[in-house]
Amino acid sequence: MRVFSLLRLLDKLSSVVDSADLLLHPVRLRIVQAFLGDRALTTSQLSAELSDVPAASLYRHVARLVSAGVLQVVAERRVRGAVERTYVLRLAAARVGIADVEAMTTDDYRQMFMAYTAGLLGDFDRYLQRGDVDFLRDGVAFAIEGLWLDDAEFAGMMRDLYRVLQPLRANAPRAGRRRRLLASVLLPAGDSDGSAPASTEE
Repeated sequence: MRVFSLLRLLDKLSSVVDSADLLLHPVRLRIVQAFLGDRALTTSQLSAELSDVPAASLYRHVARLVSAGVLQVVAERRVRGAVERTYVLRLAAARVGIADVEAMTTDDYRQMFMAYTAGLLGDFDRYLQRGDVDFLRDGVAFAIEGLWLDDAEFAGMMRDLYRVLQPLRANAPRAGRRRRLLASVLLPAGDSDGSAPASTEE
């Protein structure tokens, strides 16, 4: 029984490592981000968007995401004798699951967050490199808030955010719309006891 339990644990830990390695690799993370917003892209279109990634490397990462079920082929056509495939993102598969997160170590968490922030830095750098940068026109913003919330208030805030975002996720591309990336980080602050700060009034 102990051997069986150990094998199950090792198998679970292996799947966590595989899942994190699959989704948090810098290039594969950018590929997944490119498909956000219900986009269907060919490898040629993807290569044009990720022009700094060598084609051979890009195709290798796409193949791995397809074999893992993260990307799905929805169309094929012949172009100059070669088969050009169109892919879409299977959003449910492009996530590290709750069970996987629970089995991660502190170092795993750190690596996951570093990959996430590295992806954001890369996106921001590419935005700046476009040349015609205008935060107001482009709606670029980043901010941090400190909120005192109990668990019920926090859950309510998350429900409200979900209600706002969920219908917008169904938006299809059309004239006048542009794809916008909304990134979020939620962390407990460093307050030791969670109590409100003492009043300084005498």
